Amino acid sequence: MKYSLFLGCTIPARSRNYEISARAIAPRLDIEFVDIEEFSCCGFPLEASDERGAVLLAARNLCLAEEEGLDICVLCSACASTLTKTAHHLRQNRELRVEVNGELSKIGKAYKGTSAVKHFARILLENVGLERLKSEVTRDLKGLKVATHYGCHYLKPSYIYEGFDDPQDAQSIELILQGVGATNVQYRRKKDCCGGPVLLTDEELALSITRDKLACIKEAGVDCMNLVCPFCSLMFDANQKGIEAKFGSEFNIPVLYLSQIIGLAMGMGRKELGLNLNSVSTKELEAQLEV
Repeated sequence: MKYSLFLGCTIPARSRNYEISARAIAPRLDIEFVDIEEFSCCGFPLEASDERGAVLLAARNLCLAEEEGLDICVLCSACASTLTKTAHHLRQNRELRVEVNGELSKIGKAYKGTSAVKHFARILLENVGLERLKSEVTRDLKGLKVATHYGCHYLKPSYIYEGFDDPQDAQSIELILQGVGATNVQYRRKKDCCGGPVLLTDEELALSITRDKLACIKEAGVDCMNLVCPFCSLMFDANQKGIEAKFGSEFNIPVLYLSQIIGLAMGMGRKELGLNLNSVSTKELEAQLEV
């Protein structure tokens, strides 16, 4: 399985542990990542102020993958949503496609619709499959209690994902965790946002939303939290200590990417999975698993 790897903006700048762990587990699952240096921002940050510019950015990225004859693997949920949505609308709307290709022609490109876009988690579930994942497990995660945060963009807008999972009752990520031996723990307010979308306009509100969800996860008695989006990690992991200080709370909840948990199940080590780059220490968790 060969994919162009789309990292977006946040992962190279603030979530290298996600990239490191994804690159670490991919070869074990016969996934080959191809880096396209010309990839740019997906367009998501522009959507609210310049929808046309956002579409053009996304379309250009889609063209780059098409020129390599590759489908796109995306780690960031917002990037996956933006690229998938753009591809969907370009396929369905001939008028939009003609307009966009008119602009793309100025840089010698044209969208053809030959490359699919998939989130890494979906590739693991649909293309790799649970049986293959299970076959690579060498470390027992039995008893590792995990709270999964799906986030807002992983399955939305739902009409672009062709029935993959249910945004109102998501199961896909937890099926993967179960497949590699972890224990899924349910908790109150599971569907709540991380708070990130309002961080720039109302920091107090954003951090309060994050705090409230962390409190629900703490209440559930988990060993760690699991997610698949770098901006969600920014809120729950990078901001966790600041939230504790600001609100007089204590959580100490390690926040791991799905790829890091899978890597632990595969017997990989701390630096191999970028766990040394996580903001909330994972050392107690590693000791529990005898990493």
